[in-house]
Amino acid sequence: MKPVGTAPPAALPAPARRRPVARALRVGLAVLLAALLAGSIAPAASAAAAAAATPDRFPAAAMKADFPGNTPNPTGGKDYFIDATTGRDSAAGTSPQTAWRTLAKANETTFRPGDRILLKAGEQWNNEQLWPKGSGSAGKPITISAYGDPKARRPYIATNGRVPSPFRADGTKNPDTVGRTGAIVLRNQQYFEIDNVELSNDDNFATDITTGTYVRDGIMVSINADLLAAGADSVMDHFRISNVYVHDLDGPSTWQKIHYGGVNFQVFGGKSYKSYGTGGYYFKDVRIENNTFVKVELHAVQFSFNWFAADGADAGQYDESGKFHEGWEQLWVRTRDLYSRDVYIGHNYAESVGQGAFQFANAKNMTVEYNEVNGFLKRYNAVSCGLYLWAGADSVMQFNEVYGGPDNEYDGTPWDLEYTNFNVTYQFNYSHDNAAGWMAYMGNSSNSVARYNLSVNDNGVLVKNMLSTNYSPTYFTNNTFVYDGADLDYMHDETFLSRVYFLNNIFYNTSATRPTPWYRRTGALRQAVFANNDYYEAGGTHSTQEPADRAGLRADPRFVGDPAKYVTGAGVDRIRTAAAHFKLRDDSPLIDAGRYNPHLGTEDFLGTHIYYGDAPDIGMAESPIGVKVTNPVDDDPIENEPGDGRVNLVLGKPVTASSTHPGQNGTLVAGNLTDGNPATRWAAADDAAYPITLDIDFGTATTFDEVYLDEYTDSGTNPRVQTFDLRRWDAGTGSWVTFASRADGIGHDRSVTGFGSVTTSRLRVSLTGKVPSEVYTPTMTEIAVYRAA
Repeated sequence: MKPVGTAPPAALPAPARRRPVARALRVGLAVLLAALLAGSIAPAASAAAAAAATPDRFPAAAMKADFPGNTPNPTGGKDYFIDATTGRDSAAGTSPQTAWRTLAKANETTFRPGDRILLKAGEQWNNEQLWPKGSGSAGKPITISAYGDPKARRPYIATNGRVPSPFRADGTKNPDTVGRTGAIVLRNQQYFEIDNVELSNDDNFATDITTGTYVRDGIMVSINADLLAAGADSVMDHFRISNVYVHDLDGPSTWQKIHYGGVNFQVFGGKSYKSYGTGGYYFKDVRIENNTFVKVELHAVQFSFNWFAADGADAGQYDESGKFHEGWEQLWVRTRDLYSRDVYIGHNYAESVGQGAFQFANAKNMTVEYNEVNGFLKRYNAVSCGLYLWAGADSVMQFNEVYGGPDNEYDGTPWDLEYTNFNVTYQFNYSHDNAAGWMAYMGNSSNSVARYNLSVNDNGVLVKNMLSTNYSPTYFTNNTFVYDGADLDYMHDETFLSRVYFLNNIFYNTSATRPTPWYRRTGALRQAVFANNDYYEAGGTHSTQEPADRAGLRADPRFVGDPAKYVTGAGVDRIRTAAAHFKLRDDSPLIDAGRYNPHLGTEDFLGTHIYYGDAPDIGMAESPIGVKVTNPVDDDPIENEPGDGRVNLVLGKPVTASSTHPGQNGTLVAGNLTDGNPATRWAAADDAAYPITLDIDFGTATTFDEVYLDEYTDSGTNPRVQTFDLRRWDAGTGSWVTFASRADGIGHDRSVTGFGSVTTSRLRVSLTGKVPSEVYTPTMTEIAVYRAA
């Protein structure tokens, strides 16, 4: 625990741009650029010490002519001034000469639409929190901003952790205090604009909190559903947060079932979400831009729900396909239309973030662009990613740069295709030097697309995880991956559970000693279709694991720049300049070697139209060579490509189960086992007795030598079968004959071989015993049967 009352430093110098440390390729931009951008963060000695002005991270903001409070109020509302040195709370507060002194005075004031709360530049408020009352209105927001000497640093609120705890003594959340943990707080308020302030919320900058239940935010904006009067507006509209510098927010590096961060939007309710109405309880029209975050916990910017009773079995629900979702998956946000919407988050810089830097959830129509993350998961050794959206819809993440991620077994990647996303696209992003890999991929989403992204030296797992099946296929198209195969863990570490398309990507392995390790689990790529990709091995040797790709290439892409001298430190505002290093030379064999698909979109990373010539190029940059194809047509759909090329002999064949579960609206039928769709499943009834049999009728005598079995699992469902037999129907004797028995379980992707060739008209899969630790009866997704010849 940190000592209470230890003063933080005064305003920090401008956040430095640090050269990322690569795991293998350790070169960056030219020496001159690196020298211009390098630096260090050196806090002053105490909160009382005056500091020099803190320059803005972004040049456009640094060139501001004046603080907004030095110009007339454009809305016609009243201006209220606060001066920590010469102000008096007994004064009127309506001019710089009659300024108030404390934030407490503003906290007890209810402001009207169009009013401005103006803090004097160069001043500092220690151990105080700003929570003005009231709301603005359309065209007349309430503004929190600065006035005074334009050369002075922003006004600085150093709250020093003096905020109420959001927890009761027993550890449960306190409905009265959740959402009150920021240096600036807004609760059930709307039409606010906050700019040109500096914030911290830590009582000891030198020591990190590692235990306890501390929650501290920079700007905390919340909807507390329990405090809204009956019939009150539950949609909070119009927020603008810009040119804010937030640093040193501390809290324990453990999950407390509550989020906190530099800018934090959350919805709270003490009861189950089912107790509240639909079509409300969200934020609308939000812009968070041109802000700087340094050494903050847990996030730089966080958008999320945090209902109190949304993670138990009662909080779960079934989707339209009959799949059950745990409450924490937040399918209910979609079904009850609780998405925040019309959100823009752009041009923000985050450095040394404790957990995931930009974590978004429960939003639709969200654009996240030109954000830069320099180090994340710095003090949190668990699951999270650099910049990602989950339980969201109709949103795009683009032109973001993330580097300095950890070497983390669990997620840790810069990007994440998360649970319960619908129509979410990652495009034109640049990630480099992230030790955990490139993209986490959780599944249970619909129409996820990752296209025209650049990944350099993300030497962990390129596409990490996949823990659930999807509603529809996922597309990875025209991405450029440059990695060190000697340092790369795998291209994929688990097993793709439903269809994934890899189209027009470059896999460029710089290692001269080790070819690309594609997977660690047998059958991992069985649901992946690879088409028109380029597989380049600097060592000249290709892995035996390399996927089949009938139109793929094994050629040097011939980038315009040396892959070993990739650009770092240029700044996210020049992200296309960095990406242009990996354009194709005019003599590249990858030009016109790709394949069109509507999921490619309309332009590449550099803004070039798709496509020119006979076909799209491979990789993240299109070369404008040849005739421009203005209205492309997909005349060779990748969706028609076969998977591993084998014929499933029981596809579409009838199945009879000795027991079927009556739940999920009758969707858990045995026919799902042979439909070729791993997103559907069969389940036995809860009172089913072993053995439980699944009989498949081939319709005619059929010869095979492999039987594939797959159990269904999710966050609350483990493999349940311990022992099983495979039996053939002997027409001569009118009986079942066992030809294979196993006692080591089924789990995922169990291929049973070694029994030679069997010819029969019917196959029985007999589940004879359960895993000892499991209570419930089996549930399976697929049975497939193959013949090697």
